[in-house]
Amino acid sequence: QVQLVESGGGVVQTGGSLRLSCAPSGNIFSIYTMGWYRQAPELQRELVATITRAGSINYADSVKGRFTITRDNAKNWVYLQMISLKPEDTAVYYCKAETFQGNTYWGQGTQVTVSS
Repeated sequence: QVQLVESGGGVVQTGGSLRLSCAPSGNIFSIYTMGWYRQAPELQRELVATITRAGSINYADSVKGRFTITRDNAKNWVYLQMISLKPEDTAVYYCKAETFQGNTYWGQGTQVTVSS
């Protein structure tokens, strides 16, 4: 079992920055891929960025050049640095972990609101 706790969300003006953190606990050494997803009201949850234990990174086109995902492999913490935020980035951001065994875990989410 893996538990995930996100932090760092908040309210920021257009053009501002935020840094999200995801702290896993439990069987953290079973985690291979970690990522950030987001869900805006009345929309489906969508991928923001993922990073594997080997360091392979994937970004959604909408955040490329503005968001940076990093990972501390010693603790398995994952971070999402967000700059040049836009109102359309407003959503609940979720941390996701996938294990070598194929299990998937989600955090409870953290709200990011970008005001225009």
